[in-house]
Amino acid sequence: MAPIENPLYLGLDLSTQQLKAILIKDDLSVQNEIAVHFDRDLGEKYGVTNGAIKGPDEGEVTSPVAMWVEAIDLLMQRMQDAGVDFGSVSAISGAGQQHGSVFWSKEAESLLRNLDPSKTTLEQLSPSAFTFQRSPIWQDSSTTKECEEIEAAIGGAQALADLSGSRAYERFTGTQIARLRKKDSKLYDLTARISLVSSFIPSVFLGTIAPVEISDASGMNLMDVLTCKWDDKLLDICGGPTLREKLGPEPVGGGSVLGKIHKYWVKKWGFNPECVIAPFTGDNPATVVALSAPGDALLSLGTSTTFLLSIPPTNEAPKRFTNTHLLTHPTNPPHGFIAMLCYKNGALAREQVRNKYAESDWDKFNELVDSTPAGNNGYLGFYFPLPEIIPPNVLGDFFFSTPPIKTEVKLPAPLDAIPPNSHPRAILESQFVSIKSRLAQMLPPHAPPLQRLVVTGGSSANQTIRQIAADIFGMKVYVSTTKEAAAIGGALLAKWARWKMTNDSSFEDMTGGIMPGMTCVAEPRPEVVKIYDQFLETYDACEKQVIQRGRGLLE
Repeated sequence: MAPIENPLYLGLDLSTQQLKAILIKDDLSVQNEIAVHFDRDLGEKYGVTNGAIKGPDEGEVTSPVAMWVEAIDLLMQRMQDAGVDFGSVSAISGAGQQHGSVFWSKEAESLLRNLDPSKTTLEQLSPSAFTFQRSPIWQDSSTTKECEEIEAAIGGAQALADLSGSRAYERFTGTQIARLRKKDSKLYDLTARISLVSSFIPSVFLGTIAPVEISDASGMNLMDVLTCKWDDKLLDICGGPTLREKLGPEPVGGGSVLGKIHKYWVKKWGFNPECVIAPFTGDNPATVVALSAPGDALLSLGTSTTFLLSIPPTNEAPKRFTNTHLLTHPTNPPHGFIAMLCYKNGALAREQVRNKYAESDWDKFNELVDSTPAGNNGYLGFYFPLPEIIPPNVLGDFFFSTPPIKTEVKLPAPLDAIPPNSHPRAILESQFVSIKSRLAQMLPPHAPPLQRLVVTGGSSANQTIRQIAADIFGMKVYVSTTKEAAAIGGALLAKWARWKMTNDSSFEDMTGGIMPGMTCVAEPRPEVVKIYDQFLETYDACEKQVIQRGRGLLE
């Protein structure tokens, strides 16, 4: 078949609350954005709230697999109604919410292979293609016992982090598999294959169960993060001797071609039979792909605060820690990585400070920040309305009077309170300096300097917050016009898969190393950067006291 003249690249993002499609052109501009919202479009049928179902077990949170299948059918219909030319789609990739898992039955492969274009995928796949009809998702916290068992069996939290990139977490797929295996061993034994959400979606388009992608596999506690291979000991601990077979082939790199689209999609919707399917990755790696290049950092200022660091490829293995995550980079394996920090108290804590000390008004909050100097006259505050992840299991508010910069001996003094007008700057400085204090240890030795900081999330629109971020991190701060970063990342991965079929070059060669839609919004001021660099040691001394005092409030 002749090459597609004006090819489009389809990126899909199956998040907690919606299935989103974005089509981009060769010049990376967006042609279409179409979505199915689970609560609004399918919520009454499936009984979901915010895309999920809680219970019945404590901490259990799942989503119906059938809802995701039906969402694919509905999305295709909406794309057709919007006039999308399916025949121009050259490649498909995308993203899935990380840590969610799908359990396929022994009939699944046959059902996928023999999809009938006279019927919907929902009619043909649900419920017969799945053993567990509800998939555990990232919000699930029912596996605390399994986390403890896995860490004990492998030699401790640090040993597990060294091997898999992270210590055991309740939401990770390995612990979820271990729990379901104990909860219903019969259904587990009847399970032929296990997918992540990210490998479930391309399976439907391929007509065969797709392998797991390396970056998303890094969030399972099942893969060796350095070799990108399943680890036999972890597999045996979590799922027994049959788990390797259930997971399928070794994880595959992003941008590879899994195969051509199944004839079902050609006959039913008019897709080009030469359209290729590439591996889907997790939503966080896809966001990194969309918004940053190696050497960039990404700061998400949403409900939680997430810091993603795209580590440039080196010959030295990055360090692994029990309070960070290390993921293999989807476009730079095996020597490129993404380091990730997650903080539970993000926007919630900032908003509580705004409400209490700035009359619930962001303009007033910004005025108070701007009226205080860098270093906050020596006042430092820690704000943890929820038990924090970093530092771990700390709850409460903590205040300090820190010594003037360059003073060597005097230690920070704990306080019961600090001046009211100091709180807005205090929370921004403590949240950002916490990340800054961990940056150096996350980077491998001799790594080149970071290039830029991309900020996203609700607070990224606040110019005062942007400027403080630039000064603390010592990097130019950028924002993106892209609102659906994970789907854009998926579309870019689709284009890269097609690109690699005729070009022996890198992802950065394809994009030119410049991510679309980026605007510089703040530049670091050297004299202020110096103040914060000198402040790191004082901050660390305060945090050590916070850990000792804060854990006591939980006991």
